[in-house]
Amino acid sequence: MRGGAPGAPSPRRARILLKADADGPDAWTDERIAEALDTTRMTVMRVRQQFAAEGLDATLHRKKPTGRQYRKLDGEQEARLVAIACSEAPEGQTRWTMELLAERLVELKVVESIHPATVCRALKKMNSSRGSSSSGSSRRGRADRSSRRWKT
Repeated sequence: MRGGAPGAPSPRRARILLKADADGPDAWTDERIAEALDTTRMTVMRVRQQFAAEGLDATLHRKKPTGRQYRKLDGEQEARLVAIACSEAPEGQTRWTMELLAERLVELKVVESIHPATVCRALKKMNSSRGSSSSGSSRRGRADRSSRRWKT
């Protein structure tokens, strides 16, 4: 089960380290720890290795990953993107491309950098509004169609 606050101590990791204490009288094998704590032998091995390399605090208090950016554009930046995409294309261009939009966002200092694929994802997300007539969701039929009387 996952959850808890980022940086909060991991009870499972603490239990692994307690069972794996090599100097203690009750040191267990990785296989036995994994079975007792309902985890894998590889997890036990990684916890032991991290403890040996980085110490107790780093092993129990996992850091949030730093290599990821969870959201490149916030609501205001997305609104600026849409405004640019709906404006007239640059001179010499018939329409906006994802590359041109990305470059314009950087030129206008809306973002420091952005990949054209991120621009594409942001625009796709906005165009898939539920209930929109162009989204492919069910369309409204004519109300009088089902209430017509049969001609006899």
